[in-house]
Amino acid sequence: MRKRQRVRWIFCIFAVMKIFTSAQIHELDQYTIEHEPIRSVDLMERAAKAITRAITERWSVQTPVVVFAGPGNNGGDALAVARMLADQNYKVSAYLFNIGGKLSEDCTVNRQRVMESRKVKDFIEVKEEFDPPQLEAQTLVVDGLFGSGLNKPLNGGFASLVKYINQSPSFIVSIDIPSGLMTEDNTYNVRANIIRADLTLTLQQKKLCFLFPENQQFIGELRILDIRLSEEGTKKIEAQYTMVEENDIRPRLLHRSDFVHKGDMGHALIIAGSYGMAGASILATRACLKCGVGKVTAHTPRRNNDIMQISVPEAIVSIDRDELYFNETVDTEDMDAVCIGPGLRQQENTAIAVISQVRRSQCPVVLDADALNVLANHRAWLQQLPKNVIMTPHPKEFDLLNGSSCADSYERLSKARNMAEHLNAFIILKGHYSALCMPNGHVVFNSTGNSGMATAGSGDVLSGIITALLARGYKHADACIVGMYLHGLAGDLAAKELGKESLTASDIINHLPQAFKRLED
Repeated sequence: MRKRQRVRWIFCIFAVMKIFTSAQIHELDQYTIEHEPIRSVDLMERAAKAITRAITERWSVQTPVVVFAGPGNNGGDALAVARMLADQNYKVSAYLFNIGGKLSEDCTVNRQRVMESRKVKDFIEVKEEFDPPQLEAQTLVVDGLFGSGLNKPLNGGFASLVKYINQSPSFIVSIDIPSGLMTEDNTYNVRANIIRADLTLTLQQKKLCFLFPENQQFIGELRILDIRLSEEGTKKIEAQYTMVEENDIRPRLLHRSDFVHKGDMGHALIIAGSYGMAGASILATRACLKCGVGKVTAHTPRRNNDIMQISVPEAIVSIDRDELYFNETVDTEDMDAVCIGPGLRQQENTAIAVISQVRRSQCPVVLDADALNVLANHRAWLQQLPKNVIMTPHPKEFDLLNGSSCADSYERLSKARNMAEHLNAFIILKGHYSALCMPNGHVVFNSTGNSGMATAGSGDVLSGIITALLARGYKHADACIVGMYLHGLAGDLAAKELGKESLTASDIINHLPQAFKRLED
């Protein structure tokens, strides 16, 4: 790869939003208790005040409230909320389920406080038989049965109670996490035994399970309540999962000098398109050009020449010797990044050309779409991929690449993490919260994007963006992270202007300048 001038790198220390496991959430609670310092029951009181405030902001005192509390600290939160709502003249019925005769220490304290309260008129501690209350449409149900510490599916009486609550017409608010839903892995959970909340008031941060599409049916609307857990503890605890937001992206941006020329801005190669799928090449190339790269060469079959020349006049068009398909490798000595895959199809000659191109490429490589499908059909070729290769599969493409279907998003994410570590690759699992799995085992979730981007060509745009950033001189991780964020941000800006229903991949490209401007401003 030829040497060229690098643009100035602005370096600073930045903090991303950490997503803790259930064990780490408990660790952070303990750190706060020890170092603030604060008693655990007083920290529970702080959480309950935040939850109560969120409820009273939305529901009037005329709303009847039924609180279901479990035997652990989530139940303690619920009992404290019941007491606080009653103190504000809400009509509250509270049920504490103490089936095993063993409550957590803080739940025991809050049971006593509820019993001593003059305002809570209807409190029942359930130890054996349970006569369920009538849950009407106007009733607000507060679910505090089980929290983030749950590690096995609900069964028996608790499963029956969950089903009873779910079948009611009442509005359901879950404290921290819907009861029955586990914080990380729900692969083998019994989904019929999970509360289907209309609103989840989660404490301090999102839980990992909230990021998976199959769990949205349980979460409903999500609000994150700040209960002032230790900032020092948050910084000290290492997180395997993080989520990037706008302030995390700005320090990663490369800024161009006033005296650069196009040769300084990188040369990207897009190998895309077959006859009838020139659009994939057009979209990837246009997206690449919109992301600051100096030059883009688009390699495509001969039949696509005219449409490429007309549609993307800024690009250099390299014509394959084949009329219809990619069949000829391209010299990458003068290239700074290459994207292979959008719209190539999977002819056997194309498959051979794909792996040959990967082997001979002397610059960073992005593999998308049919390049991934080719690898899925020739899985032994995975071992020939260069170090730090970037792959951008959607869920079905990853399952084919992995060689097995996945039961849910957590299992797919776990397998993608393992593959990224094994291949020393960067794998972006595309979705509402696209997840970048890095060679070191770390996973970075993206926070931008919307359902309007579920449209043909959107993935081609992402691969073009990342290729441009690599050619510009971004490191692999930064190209992926900034690329994901820009792609989603452009989609959000397009949806704001045009609505989600009519959004197309071209709209995402057309809003990339606004996305860059927002970050740079």
